[in-house]
Amino acid sequence: MSVTIAAIVEGQSEVESVPILLRRMLTLSGVSDMVPARPFRVKRNRIVKEGELERAVDQVIRDRDNVGCILVLLDAEGDCPAELGPSLVERCRDATSLPVAVVLANREFEAWFLGAKESLRGLRGIRQDASAPALPEHVQGAKEQLTRNMGNHRYLEVDDQPAFAEMMDLGAARKRCPSFDRLCRELERIVKEARSRS
Repeated sequence: MSVTIAAIVEGQSEVESVPILLRRMLTLSGVSDMVPARPFRVKRNRIVKEGELERAVDQVIRDRDNVGCILVLLDAEGDCPAELGPSLVERCRDATSLPVAVVLANREFEAWFLGAKESLRGLRGIRQDASAPALPEHVQGAKEQLTRNMGNHRYLEVDDQPAFAEMMDLGAARKRCPSFDRLCRELERIVKEARSRS
C-alpha cells in the first residue's frame, strides 16, 4: 500500500494543482511508493491563527489513508517566509510526530509560473514571446503579470493553475524561484523520512 503525502493548502485552485505538481516532482525523483492525497483546504487567515493549523493537521491525518508525512503550502503574501515558516513548522510538530514541511511560496504560488514562463508559451493564451522576469518572486501581482501575457484571456486560478502546474518547467522554476527550490528540497526530505519509518 502506498504511503500518502497529505498537503494542507489555502485555496481551491491549490486543491487541484498541488497534487499534479507533487506527482510530477515524485516521478522526477523516481518515487513510486508515495502518492499525494487530495489536499485539505484551510483559508490562510484561519491557518495562521493559534490552534487552527493544529486542527487541520489532526483532521488531514484522520481523513486521509496511510498518511506518512505532511506538507503545508501557503502564499507568503506580505509575511516574511523566514519568520512565519519556522513558527508554523513548530506548531505542526506539536500536533504530530509525522515528518512535516512548511513551504511559503514567496509572495504567491503564481510566481513559480513566472519563473517557468517560457515553458508555458502557447498554453492558455500565454504569448509565444513570453519570458520569465529576472526575479520572479520579487514581482508584485504575479497573477496580473500572467494576465498581461495571456492576450485576450484573463488568468483564472481555478482553471489555469492546474494546467500550468502540469506543463511548467520544474527545473526553470527551481533555478529562478528560491521558494520553489525549497519546496523540492523539503518534499525530498519528508519523503525520505517517511520511507525510513515504514
